[in-house]
Amino acid sequence: MAEPEIRKIIHVDMDAFYASVEQRDDPALRGQPVAVGGRQRGVVMAASYEARTFGVRSAMPSTTAKRLCPGLVFVKPRFDVYKEVSRQIREIFLDYTPLVEPLSLDEAYLDVTSNLKNMPLASEIAREIRARILERTGLTASAGVSYNKFLAKLASDYRKPNGQTVIPPEKGMSFVEALEVGRFHGIGPKTAEKMNRLGIHTGADLRAQTLEFLEQYFGKAGTWYHAIARGQDHRRVVPDRPRKSVGSETTFMEDLGRPAEIEQGIASVLDDVWSWCARTGMRGRTVTVKVKYADFQIVTRSRTLPGPVDSRETLERTSIELVRTIYPPPKRIRLLGVTLHNLGPATDAPAPEPQMTLAF
Repeated sequence: MAEPEIRKIIHVDMDAFYASVEQRDDPALRGQPVAVGGRQRGVVMAASYEARTFGVRSAMPSTTAKRLCPGLVFVKPRFDVYKEVSRQIREIFLDYTPLVEPLSLDEAYLDVTSNLKNMPLASEIAREIRARILERTGLTASAGVSYNKFLAKLASDYRKPNGQTVIPPEKGMSFVEALEVGRFHGIGPKTAEKMNRLGIHTGADLRAQTLEFLEQYFGKAGTWYHAIARGQDHRRVVPDRPRKSVGSETTFMEDLGRPAEIEQGIASVLDDVWSWCARTGMRGRTVTVKVKYADFQIVTRSRTLPGPVDSRETLERTSIELVRTIYPPPKRIRLLGVTLHNLGPATDAPAPEPQMTLAF
């Protein structure tokens, strides 16, 4: 059968997921401003809604967050718990459709055009899913329902927390034109600032631009901006898309400056990366080293090898060679990270151990 012209897409997004799990499991944290992440040297990984009222946001340095909210309570992340809750939520999704595309532990797209419950309304499916998530996990979720992924994601953020928004096909363009471009998924702060300088502030302003104009100023992304300004997005929901990279990074308690301690720091972040490779039987050909200086400036160095990285020693040697390209470091270093890209199965690697799927 031909695919229906109009699809029914749901985007489910958990509300302040990590922080909400911590508040669920520790009654003393309920109603308090909570940040999951490092107390002194790290960044905020997630903030409760009580913390967000003070301006605390994810990816914010913890020192800045504490300054904005002196009563902020920091909690160490518990990824084993978050992954287990994510697994429970995904089980609920799969009761309705096999077309589930995880974006992270706390959000996913679902294509319910043809669903396992034979429910005619995607909005009813979304309400039922949110109710089941609350019943099983004690956590709230927001949902967006629309005819494509772009609008469904916009809609899920429209009435957070614990809200639901439906954008039918006849209202897609009008919904987009009223929003500031900075709220569009895929338009980051720097791009939004550039658009503002060009006189583009809302979806209506974006739609008024020609494709040629957008390509001139934004390159290939201009085609995407031209489409979403008209409420168009033809991407399919792709379940279980293959992983493209694996990485790890560490923020150090004291800034690093001497080459020996920098290289020791590089070696210290490799264990998580290589243990994942050993467990899954996957290898990567491209190594990227990330360096964040004390003033939060970030630089990266990458190298693509002729073949897959075949050992931890090769990964460590390549990573150290890359970090040496910044010597002498112009500033002290607060964070180091290593990522492997271009992943694929290693022909000589042992078969991966059976393991539970934990993706959201």
